Amino acid sequence: MAHPKTERTLVIVKPDGIQRALIGEIVKRYERLGLKLAAIKMLVPTEEMIEGHYLLDPNWKKNVGAKAIESYEKKDETPPSSDPIEVANLVVERLKKYMTSGPVIAMVWEGAHAVELVRKITGGTEPRSAGIGTIRGDFVVDSYQMADSDNRAIRNLIHASGSVPEAEMEIPHWFSPKEVINYRVPHEATLYDADIKSILG
Repeated sequence: MAHPKTERTLVIVKPDGIQRALIGEIVKRYERLGLKLAAIKMLVPTEEMIEGHYLLDPNWKKNVGAKAIESYEKKDETPPSSDPIEVANLVVERLKKYMTSGPVIAMVWEGAHAVELVRKITGGTEPRSAGIGTIRGDFVVDSYQMADSDNRAIRNLIHASGSVPEAEMEIPHWFSPKEVINYRVPHEATLYDADIKSILG
């Protein structure tokens, strides 16, 4: 079984994150935690690439549609449809427009519990309800209500893989194996070595 320190997750700084000049702040948050950047590139994705990304998981539409409907109902708001697939189709079309509107930065982050911890630091999908101290909670004011009234995707700066299996599907969609680098950084010894006697020489 692989050591948890080798877990990897995909992070994409979306067009609004780049336009807001938040790249450094976003990278800093993950680096400060102790995660290691294993791959990075800037590109303008195609609609096909974005649609392919969101449909890698055959259950994604059903899950994201149901989650969106639940979020509306919790706030006593009316969802655009009661059918999760219809809601998800609307989400996909809006995401394609949003994610192809400018350059994005795709990254692979590596470290213990990378998927879970990146999601925790990033914050909830809707910035309006994301926790203070998270990236979305600290830097974005958008909400589902505003996005729906403007017929657009919610602007939340970042995509982050939702689970380890999701990350394992998403990373190869954005990076070839040779683009993801295996290397060591000094702080890994402090984080992961069984003993740290080497500190004193």
